[in-house]
Formats: sequence, structure tokens, C-alpha cells
Amino acid sequence: MKHIRNFCIIAHIDHGKSTLADRLLDFTGSVTDREKQEQLLDSMDLERERGITIKSHAIQMDYEYEGEQYVLNLIDTPGHVDFSYEVSRSIAACEGALLVVDAAQSIQAQTISNLYLALENDLEIIPVLNKVDLPSANPEVVSDDIVDLLGCEHSDIIPASAKTGLGIEEILAAIITRVPPPSGKVDAPLRALIFDSVYNPFRGVETYFRVINGSIKKGQNIKFVATNKNYFADEVGTLRLKQFPRQEIKTGDVGYLITGIKDAREVKVGDTITDAKNPTTEAVAGFEDVKPMVFAGIYPVDTEDYEELRSSMEKLQLNDASLVFLPESSAALGFGFRCGFLGMLHLEIIQERLEREFDMTVITTVPNVSYHAYTNKNPDERILVNNPSDLPEPSSLNRVEEPYIKATIITKADYVGNVMSLCIEKRGEITNQTYLTTERVELSFDMPLAEIVFDFYDRLKTVSRGYASFDYSPIGMRQSKLVKVDVLLNGNIVDALSALLHVDNAYDIGKKMCEKLKELIPRQQFDIPIQAAIGAKIIARETVKALRKDVTAKCYGGDISRKRKLLEKQKKGKKRMRQVGNVEIPQEAFMAVLKLND
Repeated sequence: MKHIRNFCIIAHIDHGKSTLADRLLDFTGSVTDREKQEQLLDSMDLERERGITIKSHAIQMDYEYEGEQYVLNLIDTPGHVDFSYEVSRSIAACEGALLVVDAAQSIQAQTISNLYLALENDLEIIPVLNKVDLPSANPEVVSDDIVDLLGCEHSDIIPASAKTGLGIEEILAAIITRVPPPSGKVDAPLRALIFDSVYNPFRGVETYFRVINGSIKKGQNIKFVATNKNYFADEVGTLRLKQFPRQEIKTGDVGYLITGIKDAREVKVGDTITDAKNPTTEAVAGFEDVKPMVFAGIYPVDTEDYEELRSSMEKLQLNDASLVFLPESSAALGFGFRCGFLGMLHLEIIQERLEREFDMTVITTVPNVSYHAYTNKNPDERILVNNPSDLPEPSSLNRVEEPYIKATIITKADYVGNVMSLCIEKRGEITNQTYLTTERVELSFDMPLAEIVFDFYDRLKTVSRGYASFDYSPIGMRQSKLVKVDVLLNGNIVDALSALLHVDNAYDIGKKMCEKLKELIPRQQFDIPIQAAIGAKIIARETVKALRKDVTAKCYGGDISRKRKLLEKQKKGKKRMRQVGNVEIPQEAFMAVLKLND
């Protein structure tokens, strides 16, 4: 056990985490020249294109240091805030962390939030200053920032360049000398933490785990504590680039387990594996079911593809157990699904994977968050509102609570005013302002999650000219004055465009929605009124004018009554047409509601 080291890499997006992992694998000889490629651990096309890690990975390396052989387990973590629960479980499986900071960009919001997670788990932090070979790098200033943040010595920081391979040997030496070996009881009952799972279409779910106490053997009867289900360990082994089956994985080591489970929902990240006959008394702390934060409707463009969409979603759920969906129907869009996502990036990724991997073209409705509603009849009974149409009648409504988040924004001092006014416009309350250096400021806000769902991130990048990094964590529910705004087309409510909005913003947003729809809805043979309403009260209206034929063109001279007669006849026809006509809504209209400020 004293020759095992478990570590992870924590960094902000694009600070060179995946490239550093590539260099470590090269240096320890874990990959052959044939297998080498950029971002080796990012296996999905989407991950490579966007340069982000979506799924965490684990890989084992062998390294000889001062004449002794060591086993290094690298547990990679996704960088984005939407996947912070997965990050916390990966961190819980380690004893040390490489804190990678870009020498050109300095410390960003996510680096700090992941660092706090690592410190809470008592990990040994090894600061690495990456990209020191860039012409724009500023190593002295960034080193001072790291010293201020961690309270370490300048000599503890390892300058490196993952691209050229500078400093890799020092990093490996630091992992072996500074990171403590795993501690655990070899003779205690089996207790292992699940930190990830991957779906293999031929073998079922592969579970990645770290053994804390005891050992896990091939052919053993095991039990998952949270789901309370028993399984048979068909195969256990260690994770290299390919899987290496073993007879036994001992205390402190990391490995994979195949039990033939076909449903990804049975394997929960953060769960504890134990022996079925002799179970452990204490499960690993910190387990929770992943809760979706953002909800949106996903509908097939052609209603006949509904069943195909269902099977695509089920297959996708095998790979991504945090996707939640329920069937729902809409008068405007037909049959589809109400889906729960971890955040906006997760929603984008799911939408893109549906189009790429399953050739499904889908319409996504306006994303919203889940609210808690309470009625006058039963003020203590909580009603979960995931869809605006679930909100009880305004007359019977007692109060509504919405989810709030703590937002941390790090930006240059020049843009503090712009960022503050954006956050206050989005109903944020400033709770803290800290100058990290004379140039860089950390701002903390309490904000409603619903305000971030729309266009917050894009606008933050605009007002700060790309110099702001953003991170958030949920802080619970707070009471709020919310109303349901409906959009009526030709007198009929379009349920897919309904939204729950704060009273103060309802009139403005209602007006903007009507103006935007007026631009997008094609003209018909009759007038189309577009209205925004709260309950029975119309708060805004725009009209798409009818296309009209010039019926009086043939009347020249003569009495005015001839013209009037023709116009009256036309008016009657338009009125009758409006009663029977229905309005086609183009797909852009659903997405346009998100970009009201453009």
C-alpha cells in the first residue's frame, strides 16, 4: 500500500489539464507510440472539439523513483460547474491534487471552487504553474497569486509546460514525495467508493471504484449500500488504457468492476460497495442523488418520430445517468419529453449528442428551473413545479419559492461596474467583494437560478470582454413573487412559450416576447394578434398584419359605395378565415425567447 499514490488534477477550463495528463502518461511509458494522441483521456468527439472534459476518467501508471516501483492512479475530473458533484466524488477518492494554474490567465473562479473542495477533503495540494513557455505568460505575478491563495512557499510551485514536457519529472517526484500513501484497514470488511461508471453495450455498466478498506475479489458477492442490491463480481481489474483483469484489488487501489448490470440508474456515483455476507457498518459519507437544476421540453420535429426519440433518450441515459426525463404533451408541439439537466452546458451536450449519435432533430422549449408552490388550502404541502403549466391558479396560490445560488465571479477591476449592474439587473444581491490583486476582483452574489438559465453567461462575457470567470453553487429555496406569463396567438395559448417570471420583469419580458414573435411569425391571409397575458389580464400586444389583395384595383371612377362594398366583402372573408385559420410557429421562435436582448 505504501507504494500507491492516488491523485487528481484540478484546474479551470482550458488551463491545460488534459494535455498535462497526456504528458504524464508519455513520461511513465503508460502509452505506446501507436496509441498516442492529443487529449488521450477525452474519448468523446464533443470533448475534443470543445476542449472540455465531460466524463471523468481514471488511468493507472507505473513509475520507478529512487529504485522503487510506484503505482500512480490519476483520477481525472470534469472541469465544468455543471458536473461539480462528480468532481467532489473524484476528489474524495484521492489523497492529493495537482492544482494547475495557467501562467497567462492566472487563477479563475472554478479553480478556487474546486480547490476548496479539495481542501475540505484534506488533500495534499501540489501547485503547478502551467504554460510558462507562452510569450504572454507572467509567471512571477501568478506565482504570487498562488502563494497568497494557498499560503505555500514559492519553492513549492512547480513551473511546467504540458506542451513541451518541461517540469513533468518534478511533478512526478512531487506526487511520490508529497502525496501521502492511502490509509485503510486491510483486514476490515470491504468498503469501496464508486466515483464513476461507464456503459459498455456488450458488458453492461462498468463501475469505477476506489477501495478504502478490505479488498474486492473476482467472483465475490457484493452489495451496493444506497440501492441495497446484491450483485456478483464477474470481473475486477485495474484501469490502464485497456482494462487489465485481476483476481483481487486491495486496499487503497483503484479499479473497475463488471457485474452485468444493464441499467445505469442502479449504479450511483458516490455509493459504497461492500461484501454481501459481511457488510461494512459505515458507508462512505457524502453520497447524494444528483438533482437536476434546469428543466426543458424536448420534442421531435415530426410527431411520428416520438418512439424513436424515446429509445434514443433511453440509450443516452445509459451513458449519462444524471439525465432525467418524463413523457409530456403540448398543444403546440405534440408529444415529447420533459427533461431535467444539471445545467445549461449539460442541456447543450445532450441536445448535440441526440443530433450526432442518433440523428434526431429536436425542438427544445424554453429552459426553466423547478419551483416550490404552496396553496391557501394546504399551506404546508409543497407542490413541485417543473413546468409553468403545473402552477396552481393564482387565486388559490399562497406563495412560491425559487432556487437561489451563490455566484462567484472573478474579473478585472475595470469591469466591476459592468458586472455588478448585470447581476443587479438579474435580481442578484452582492454579498462580498474581495480584491485578489490590484487588478483582479472576486465578487460574490446571491442570485435566483432562473435568471442565469437564459442568457446570463453570454452577457457576462460581453460586458467583461471575455475577462470574467463564473462559478456557482446552490444555496436553497427562497420565497419570491412570481407570475405565469402566457403567450396567446390568435387567442389560443401556446403552452410551450409560457414562462414563470418575477412580477417586476413580467411586463418588460412579455412586451419583448411579443415584439420578437412579431418579427418571426410569417404573415398570413388574416391578422394575427400576439398577446402576453398574466391570468386573464393582457399585458402586451402586437399584431402581424394580414397580406391583402388589392380588391379595389379595378374600380376607377364611379360611386364610392362600389369600393366600400368590395372592401366589406373582403373584411368578412378575413374575419371568417381568422376563426378557422391556425398559425404555424417556426422553430426559431422557441429559441428566440432566450435571446431577448439581442
